[in-house]
Parts: sequence; structure tokens; C-alpha cells
Amino acid sequence: QVQLVESGGGLVQPGGSLRLSCAASGTILSIYAVTWYRQAPGKQRELVAGITSAATTTYSASVKGRFTILRDSAKNTVYLQMNSLKPDDTAVYFCKAVVKSLATMTTDDYWGQGTQVTVSS
Repeated sequence: QVQLVESGGGLVQPGGSLRLSCAASGTILSIYAVTWYRQAPGKQRELVAGITSAATTTYSASVKGRFTILRDSAKNTVYLQMNSLKPDDTAVYFCKAVVKSLATMTTDDYWGQGTQVTVSS
């Protein structure tokens, strides 16, 4: 089994910063691409940032220049550093990882449970 756990969400004032973590655990052989998504109330889930196993990154236009995605392969963890936060960044943030399981030897998508980020004064 593979589990993803997000953490680091919370309430922050506009202009503030948060760092989200997405930690993978379980019977992991390899972790390929990891992607952060977010979903605000009444809106569709949207891609925020992604990082490949080669550390190639991609960002949505709305967060480029403010958010940074990083991975620590030794810890099976991907971080989302969020700076200059705006009220429009308020959402539940989810991570998705493409993981090859050591137990099944198959590659599948795994999702975390989400972490709430609220940007408000």
C-alpha cells in the first residue's frame, strides 16, 4: 500500500507564506511525477504545480513567481512553498503522485486527503 499525506495548511494573512508537504509512505519502488492541485468551494479542481522525477517543474499562470515546488527524494516528500499569498489562493490543496509500488509492481496515481489553506485578514 502507498499513502500520501499532506500537511502544512492553515490560516494566513494576505502577503504571508505557507509551506505544504506531501509525504509518501508504504511499499514504494519509485515516485515519478508529483503534482499539487487545489479546489476552492464551488470551483473545479485545478493544477497548481508539478515536478517530475528529473526535477522539471511546471506552474499554473496564477501562481508562477509566487509558489515553488521542491522534492526531497530521500524523504519521499514534495514541498510547495507558497509566498505572497492572496485570498484567491484559498482552497483545499491536494497532492497526487505517480508511484510504482514494490508490492504490486504496478504504476498508479495516488492522492492525499487534502489540506486547507485559507488566506484572509
